Amino acid sequence: MNTEGPYEVAIVGGGLVGAALARALRGAPVALVAQRPENFREGAATFDSRAYAISPGNAAFLAQLGAWSAIPRERLTPVHAMRVFGDDGSSMIEFDAYSAGVGELAWIVEDGLLQDALWRGLDQQERLSIFSTASFEKLEIAERQASIILSNGQKIAARLVVGADGARSLVRAQAAIPAEEHGYGQSAVVANFRCSRPHRNLALQWFQGGLKEGAVLALLPLPGDQVSMVWSAGEAQAARLLALDGAALGREVAAAAQHALGELLPVTPQRAFPLRRLAAQRLAAPRLALAGDAAHVIHPLAGQGANLGLQDARALAAVLAAREPFRDPGDLRLLRRYERSRAEAVLAMRATVHGLFRLFEAKGTALSRLRNAALNLADRIPVLKNVLMRHAMD
Repeated sequence: MNTEGPYEVAIVGGGLVGAALARALRGAPVALVAQRPENFREGAATFDSRAYAISPGNAAFLAQLGAWSAIPRERLTPVHAMRVFGDDGSSMIEFDAYSAGVGELAWIVEDGLLQDALWRGLDQQERLSIFSTASFEKLEIAERQASIILSNGQKIAARLVVGADGARSLVRAQAAIPAEEHGYGQSAVVANFRCSRPHRNLALQWFQGGLKEGAVLALLPLPGDQVSMVWSAGEAQAARLLALDGAALGREVAAAAQHALGELLPVTPQRAFPLRRLAAQRLAAPRLALAGDAAHVIHPLAGQGANLGLQDARALAAVLAAREPFRDPGDLRLLRRYERSRAEAVLAMRATVHGLFRLFEAKGTALSRLRNAALNLADRIPVLKNVLMRHAMD
């Protein structure tokens, strides 16, 4: 069997997290086992219906990697404020960049353009080898190194293997790391619309309460007069939304958004993604680390899933760069540093997001009054709002 390596790190998965980590480990001998993402596209003209709210901290990280500057400036949309509405028609909490003393709360970036930026130039990166003709099949862990067996029989040896291969991670399964996983009984329906009123770089979100199975509607600003919709809804409602023609969907979204942006005209067809939550029991094992969706998946109501994954890449790259000269990159004691560095942030975000979902999913007049009163109360406590903003902006 032909064996490549040994590499310092072998990354399985070439999505946002895997590609970002590969760029962050520039200069080290790294193997990336991944096919170029399907939505990789050079200079695409149409807006992608799937978009991310990238935190300022992660935008700075992507800038350090040289990826941020590869995204056309006219396709980056700053979020200057965010309004979150309760399900009683009157409760609200607002976050404002100016009040927080920052330029923006987040940047809205299309999935395809961010994938493009991260992959551009990867094949020219010094000491990076990309294996894209065969898929990951088997993981072998030995005392001094780990080995990846590909579907074509090729073997890749590395001091450390990083599983960044998504929620259905084969690396996690091969390493026998248990994961708690539950479905939300929802799908996220996404589409883009042109709005008749200016969005003014404002992100809007509506909790729709127990009567709609905890549905959450978000409208995120895109360049010009366009918005990206993410409507997390129960399976029956999601199926109905998918079956609507563009004009009918636009009318329904506009009504659900209380006509805040006026008339909404479809720009892209709607798509849907099933929603689940997942938490791996641990992020590190001998010669193995998990990152991104392979480690944790949360509900998109806070828009923080991609940010958590990019923070994983930042943290793991920093731990590997700061290790002692004698320390092997696959040493479990070293990898525990990465795991500990992520524990608090991941747990806090998981608890917050899941707690909000359950609170607004619950039926009953008393609970409805409680959650909406809490939303209004939080809006009146600047210190609490600043804590929430700072955590989400990392």
